[in-house]
Amino acid sequence: MSLQDDLTAVKRCLDDLVRSVGQLERSLAQQRREKPAAMTAGRSDGLVSIPDTPYDTSLWTDSDDEGLGARDRRAP
Repeated sequence: MSLQDDLTAVKRCLDDLVRSVGQLERSLAQQRREKPAAMTAGRSDGLVSIPDTPYDTSLWTDSDDEGLGARDRRAP
């Protein structure tokens, strides 16, 4: 390939990228106009309170210690 062919290919790719970004921006703008509440539905502005009471120990039955492996096995 010649330098001119390389430059032409780069220009074509850049034009495709600019066109794709434009389409994405238009699509996002349309979604924001159509569903503004749906985009923020997953976010919660309030704080979640975590109780001070201990967890039920049965939740941890048969669980492995993260990063330490199973309790009754030895590392190789």
